[in-house]
Amino acid sequence: MTPSLTRDFLIEEYVTKKRSFGCIANQLGTYPNKIRRAAINLGIQPRTKSKAQKAALKKGRHPHPTKGRRRTEEEKVKISESVASSWQNLTPEEYESRVAKSKEQWEKMSDIDKAALRTAAAEAVRRTSKEGSKLEKFLLNKIRKGGTKAQFHKRNLVKNERLEVDIFLPDLGVAIEVDGPSHFFPIWGEESLARNLRADAQKTGLLITSGFAIVRVRHTSKHLSNKQMRDLWSKVSGVLEKLKKRFPSKSKRLIEIEV
Repeated sequence: MTPSLTRDFLIEEYVTKKRSFGCIANQLGTYPNKIRRAAINLGIQPRTKSKAQKAALKKGRHPHPTKGRRRTEEEKVKISESVASSWQNLTPEEYESRVAKSKEQWEKMSDIDKAALRTAAAEAVRRTSKEGSKLEKFLLNKIRKGGTKAQFHKRNLVKNERLEVDIFLPDLGVAIEVDGPSHFFPIWGEESLARNLRADAQKTGLLITSGFAIVRVRHTSKHLSNKQMRDLWSKVSGVLEKLKKRFPSKSKRLIEIEV
């Protein structure tokens, strides 16, 4: 017996059981729009497209588009390009709104959660100083994949000096230093910034006078997207190709690249 199209029936099938208008229409031998119009007339609000998709995935009516498979590199690039574009196209008002929401979330956090985040941040800084930053590892991987020999956190390049270079390319005589925000802003205080600036200048001078070229990557932004890393690699790889063809004179051995 075919059930009648009543409010109780639609609430049970559409609202409670999360069935779609299409499924209900197939059961009743009619078309989905008729069920949709009937639901609206009976005071039942149709689900939004997003909620309808979630219900379909949960009930197994449609397969998940990404579950069980890896995204291709092309898909990853498209996603990151889209995200970067959305941030770049934010109006000042939209940007300030997002910043305000982030601050509001921080203020709502408990002291315990705030302390946990600070501890995690400090641990990340400690681990980075020991193992290398995400950006350093990214460049190292790209350089090695390109077939160029690269040494990570190379020490003792200059005799009697305890210098450590982030990435050293022995066949090219090139050192790559990745300078994060603390090399340009007083994140840990003015004295710490002054020490970093002195140390950077000293390292640059020692490396150049010892016959090496140095590529300094200036990472001044708080966040680092996949698009930014791809753009950076395009710049770095271009510089390395030029250095392979011709080693620069002493006055041109400091090369700076902005992330």
